[in-house]
Amino acid sequence: MTAQPVVGVLALQGDVREHAAALTECDVRVQPVRRAEELDGVHGIVLPGGESTTMSRLLETFDLLQPLKARIADGLPAYGSCAGMIMLASKVLDGRPDQHQLDGIDMIVRRNAFGRQVDSFEEDLEFTGIDGGPMHAVFIRAPWVESVSPEVEVLATVPDTETAGAAAGRIVAVRQRSVLATAFHPELTGDKRVHRLFTEIVRAS
Repeated sequence: MTAQPVVGVLALQGDVREHAAALTECDVRVQPVRRAEELDGVHGIVLPGGESTTMSRLLETFDLLQPLKARIADGLPAYGSCAGMIMLASKVLDGRPDQHQLDGIDMIVRRNAFGRQVDSFEEDLEFTGIDGGPMHAVFIRAPWVESVSPEVEVLATVPDTETAGAAAGRIVAVRQRSVLATAFHPELTGDKRVHRLFTEIVRAS
């Protein structure tokens, strides 16, 4: 892709502005997405952190659920942080019965795993595919990944440290083809490396 790509940010709920600011620093145009027709002009989309059941309900209310699911199935690059990771999963544990999934990554995610265990949590992670040393990750009532299919690449796990507790060894960043997800919030730390990785995926698609 030679022209400046347009990356949408699902703007129904959650930390939309933080993602938009991070993406802007990665030399892409940012498009808030609230209606199905706004999906037509984007080359990738970010699903922000927030509350996954609320986001799921709003996707249906705004008639975005099926169009977004179809675009992702057709290869639209997508990145989800925290609640966005939950939305992209094929299956969620501890979710609401009426919660909808976008099936972007073949994985099982446990909703609010960090919420029950440690509420909020910070750790330095080794992140495959990102240079520059460990990434400081902030988890806020976050999910973790229980399991992935062989098609999913695990990019980061929580190291076994004194403070990790039940989170030690849990998968917290994954990629399947052009879909990326993290359990943590890089948009809140000022570290743009995950957003840069995603914009590289968008440019290569």
